[in-house]
Amino acid sequence: MKKQNMNRDWIATAETLSQALPYLQRYSGAIVVIKLGGHAMISDEALETFARDVVLMRQVGINPVIVHGGGPMINSMLDKLNIKSEFINGKRVTDPETMNVVEMVLSGSVNKKIVQAINNQDGRAVGLSGKDAKLIICEQETPELGLVGSPTDVNPEVIFTLFENDMIPVIAPLGAGNNGETLNINGDTVSGAIASALKADRLLLLTDVSGVQDKNGSIITELNSTQIKNWINEGIISGGMIPKTETALLALKGGVRGVVILDGRVPNACLLELFTEHGAGSLIRA
Repeated sequence: MKKQNMNRDWIATAETLSQALPYLQRYSGAIVVIKLGGHAMISDEALETFARDVVLMRQVGINPVIVHGGGPMINSMLDKLNIKSEFINGKRVTDPETMNVVEMVLSGSVNKKIVQAINNQDGRAVGLSGKDAKLIICEQETPELGLVGSPTDVNPEVIFTLFENDMIPVIAPLGAGNNGETLNINGDTVSGAIASALKADRLLLLTDVSGVQDKNGSIITELNSTQIKNWINEGIISGGMIPKTETALLALKGGVRGVVILDGRVPNACLLELFTEHGAGSLIRA
């Protein structure tokens, strides 16, 4: 089991860097997909710290891929345009008018803000969506949800091309339908689908909670697929944690070595997970 206590200032001393060396070596050449959401994306300070961490990961030989959400920003723009938005089971009903706003916000302002934050830290980030280079092909999820898609095919060639040129992909969760229409996709779903297609070493799901909790409210640092299925059935895992753990299960089934649900509010959360013995959040293995 991973220990709960962690040294959040690990990067500040040469001694701790020396301790981190085996972890740096272990992840050299690894592919790590990160779902960016919550506080880590909304706070300018947190985004700057996240961007710095991502650039460091690339500098030590990791291939990071960023998938982001943008629900609050979409809501804000819809409000400004006086466009009503409805939800069914937590998913946005996306008509053509709403889809125009979703694409503008996700592929535009949100994506480019993250790209610029990474580039400001001397990284080489490239923004794209699932529509670029036929990265994500989707089918419509249900007629009731409108232009909401579920990935059927992920073509990661463009991501590997970016890796080869020392670039960091930043992906907006949009895809193309069979007739070329733009479809809105859940960000967690996209991150899991891309991680599976890349056979990633890690999928990191940044959220605003510390990890998966047991029935007593304690954070579980390691758990497996069987525990997750049982806890969902028993109601121990509930609410917004259900889609995240279900994404984890699908990613593991797709060949991802491990999925971590961790608190994006914690500074250097991704580095703590990858480069320390204690890790951060809840590690899920098959």
